[in-house]
Amino acid sequence: MSTETITEVYLVGPAALEQRNEQVRRRQAETATKRTRWLNANSYYYSQVKRLLRHIIEPGKKVLNIRCQTGHLLAAVEPSHGVGVEVSREMVDVARQEFPAHRYETAFPEEYVPRETYDYILFSDIGETTDAQAAFVALRAGMARHTRLVLYGYSAVWEPLVGLAERLKLKVPQPEQNWLSEHDLKVMLELAGYEWLKTYRTILVPKNIPLLSWIFNRFVAKLPLISHLCFVHILVARLRAEGPPAGASPSLSVIIPCKDERGNIEDAVTRMPQMGAFTEIIFCDDKSTDGTADEVRRMQALHPEKNIKLLAGPGVCKSLNVWTGFRGATGDILMILDADLTVMPEELPYFYEAIASGRAEFVNGSRLVYPVPKAAMKLSNMLGNKAFSIVFSYLLGQQVKDTLCGTKVIWRTDWQRIEPMLDTWGIIDRWGDYELLFGAGKLNLKILDQPVHYQERVYGVTKMTKVFKNGLIMLRMCWHGLLKLRLSF
Repeated sequence: MSTETITEVYLVGPAALEQRNEQVRRRQAETATKRTRWLNANSYYYSQVKRLLRHIIEPGKKVLNIRCQTGHLLAAVEPSHGVGVEVSREMVDVARQEFPAHRYETAFPEEYVPRETYDYILFSDIGETTDAQAAFVALRAGMARHTRLVLYGYSAVWEPLVGLAERLKLKVPQPEQNWLSEHDLKVMLELAGYEWLKTYRTILVPKNIPLLSWIFNRFVAKLPLISHLCFVHILVARLRAEGPPAGASPSLSVIIPCKDERGNIEDAVTRMPQMGAFTEIIFCDDKSTDGTADEVRRMQALHPEKNIKLLAGPGVCKSLNVWTGFRGATGDILMILDADLTVMPEELPYFYEAIASGRAEFVNGSRLVYPVPKAAMKLSNMLGNKAFSIVFSYLLGQQVKDTLCGTKVIWRTDWQRIEPMLDTWGIIDRWGDYELLFGAGKLNLKILDQPVHYQERVYGVTKMTKVFKNGLIMLRMCWHGLLKLRLSF
């Protein structure tokens, strides 16, 4: 009896890439009907992955899931409109049966060009993608300014253990993996026209060992350095800014919260530059007793050429006063300027340019770059600001130098996404700075510090008194931010 030896033909050039894609497709087609059983066998692991994805991806959004498998991750993030893409017809058939609420298509990642834009594009199984960079380039067609590309993959540190798990039949067999490092992915994203924003890391113990898994995955995995040993790395990126959007310049609303600032109103009006398609100046008078509102009305009469509005604040705290202005604004961009004018109105175009150009999506003023006049900021406030900047940079995953600078800028559409998060952090934010920064961090907005020349106020008195009491409130805000932004997944 003779035996026939079958040898695999290895191709070169583009044909070799096509061959690998075909190998991935065949392997997936063979395991499609067994995939759900493997998912159920590793339910603890996938529950942790889904928890993190729900932290990153807002519910009720348009989501495209490249390499969607059975559609279980797409369903977990609760999209209002979900599209899944897989490489084999057999797996797509399983997805349609298990999660029929979403639409599914068959294509290799490198060849799939989205026909619409999405809020989030979730890219799974990057390790099986033959040409990840080409896939990233193709996905640009589905990206808008606010869209986030979310890359879900494994850490290369775990490669030996994953191979062992497959041999022990503890994990679904997969084709040969790329095992791309975080650095590799960042480089490819950069080459494909993206900007990396943040990396989330989770799961040190992939199996459920009572108490031990909870401690290691919820707390130990969040520690600096140790987090790099986590099994799952999820990178978040956005399209790299290529300049201001085509067409008319974005319009601007400058919100000026004021309480007993009558002597600063005229300067705020006369020194305000015109920016964008139009600039509206919104004074939010928080029940002043020194005639601030009357002074605003006088400016309205004297300067009809300027778009000046007067809104009545609730008289409770600065944050609620600012939200009053945000809700009454009509500009594309929202900018806060404190009425004490310690941040010069003449420097506001820097903020406008940073966000209108696309280089930032949240611009935070920084008073701690240039020299600060001794009378403008107490030493205790200076030290406190520097300490909180370290804490907030850790919480947000982005550098923030001066959390309490009143001048902050954000797109109105992004504010509308942050607004539902107000009062959900476990403590009332009297100033509004923390709610905005926490919200921007939760949405993975690109945050940039804009240095300002901080000056002494020339009229009125500071509202930032009771330094010790306020410091305790800020510490509590940081604690609740830690729970929500770092320990909730």
